[in-house]
Amino acid sequence: MEARRDVFQAIADPTRREIINILAHRSMNLNSVAENFDISRPAVSKHIKILNECGLVVIHKKGRERYCQANPASLIEVWEWANQYRAFWKEKLDALELLLKEEYKENIEKK
Repeated sequence: MEARRDVFQAIADPTRREIINILAHRSMNLNSVAENFDISRPAVSKHIKILNECGLVVIHKKGRERYCQANPASLIEVWEWANQYRAFWKEKLDALELLLKEEYKENIEKK
């Protein structure tokens, strides 16, 4: 089944990011996931449905229970997008560090 939702849209919501974080450590049924939040079980189910539609969470049925498991491989798209900015920000932060060191050194010499 082709993903109908965008991974970026899915991780934009803090509740969905926390669901991924919880499920990254172990597979859980829907009720167990819902116990971690102060929102209704149907609301958690809706978040999990969105995560499932974009491939970030896989749902397996065991008897009458539905177990959710994180699929971190789906985050590769996010990592690749963010990684393109790594060199840019490293250069900017290195320049800021150098500037701050120079300012600090000048302030020490003035005293």
